[in-house]
Amino acid sequence: MSPRTEFDVDFDDTVAVVTGASGALGSAVVDRFRTAGATVCAVDIVAPDDEDSLLDPDSGVQFYEADLTDEDDVERLVSAIVDDHDRIDHLCNIAGTWRGGDPIEDTDLEAFELLMNINLKTAFLASKHALPHLQETSGSIVSVSARSSLEGGEGDGPYRITKAGIRLLTETLAAENRGTVRANCVMPSVIDTPMNREMMPDADHDSWVEPAEIADMFAVLCSDGAAVTSGAAVPVYGEA
Repeated sequence: MSPRTEFDVDFDDTVAVVTGASGALGSAVVDRFRTAGATVCAVDIVAPDDEDSLLDPDSGVQFYEADLTDEDDVERLVSAIVDDHDRIDHLCNIAGTWRGGDPIEDTDLEAFELLMNINLKTAFLASKHALPHLQETSGSIVSVSARSSLEGGEGDGPYRITKAGIRLLTETLAAENRGTVRANCVMPSVIDTPMNREMMPDADHDSWVEPAEIADMFAVLCSDGAAVTSGAAVPVYGEA
C-alpha cells in the first residue's frame, strides 16, 4: 500500500463530537480533528485511563462519559457539550462493534439486540439530539457503515443488517436536511486494529485499511472540500 500523505484541513473554531472515542478508529479520528484545529468532544461509555491524552485539558480534547444507547443520557450529553462549547459542527458516529454468529434461525435475540443497540441505535440517538445544533452551524455527520453491508452473507448477518441500517440512516438524514446538514458514511473493509489481527491472525494484514486513513476520510467529508457531497456511502477498502 502506498504511504499515507498528510493534507491540510482547517477546523479552527469548530466543535467535533466523536463517539466510540476510546477505540482504535475513534481515537484516530479524535487525533485527526484535534490536529486540524477542532475542539474535540470525545465520547465513550468507559472513561479512558488517567494517563490518556483524552483527559489532558491542554490537548484540545475533552472527554465525556455517556451510554449512547440510553436516550436520556444522550440528551444530557448533548446539552453538556453545548453548555461547554456553545455549538456542534461535526458529529462522527463511530461507536460500534463486530460480532460473528449463527444462522438467523439459531441467533439469540440478545445477540441481535446487542448489535442493533451498539451499531445503529447509538448513531440514531446521537444524530437525533445533535441535529438541532448541527442545523444552526450547517454542520456535518459522518457515520461508519461497512463493505459487508452491501449484501447478505453467512456468519455475521445481524452485523451486516445493522451496518446497512447506517447507510439508510445516512441517506435519510441527508434527504431530510438538504441544504443545512450534510450526512455521509464510510464503508471500511477490514480495519487494521490489534483486535482484528488477534481474531484473524492468518489474514493478509497488508491489505487492510489503517484507522488513520479512515480518519482522513472523516476529515475530508466534514471539510468544505466536500460541501456538495451528502448522502454518500464512501468505500474505504484499502487494497482488500
